[in-house]
Amino acid sequence: MSVRAQSAREIELPRFTVTVDREELRRFARATGDDDPRSIDVEAAAAAGHRDLPLPSTYLFSLELRRPDPYAVLDVLGLDRGQMLHGEQSFTYLATCVAGDTLTFSPRMTDDYVRKGGALRFLERETTVERDGGTVAVLRNVLVVRQAVSA
Repeated sequence: MSVRAQSAREIELPRFTVTVDREELRRFARATGDDDPRSIDVEAAAAAGHRDLPLPSTYLFSLELRRPDPYAVLDVLGLDRGQMLHGEQSFTYLATCVAGDTLTFSPRMTDDYVRKGGALRFLERETTVERDGGTVAVLRNVLVVRQAVSA
């Protein structure tokens, strides 16, 4: 990332594209204890009205981490990756995504602020996810970075 910035509000992150892999969805289902046949069996998914295996509710966040160097924004801002904490995340779904879909992620930083007298810095990101030119989801994520505070 060749961006120089003082504030995350100034940063638009690079777009990237991912094709959802059926076998990875099955591994995710097994790893999370999801034993619903629609999560691992294409015929069961089809019987439920899906074109293929549907994505679990939080899987888009996993796909978003596939962008090259997902935490490069911390480096751009001169922040210590070792002090990063997961703050929160939310998802707004506009359509169901399934295995085989090619999804384009367009992330951007939307806010950057401090709390606790500067000890905590909050970086808010919003990512629009598109399939075939139409928006299928909007992801929101907050990273919290602990910072040293001078007395």
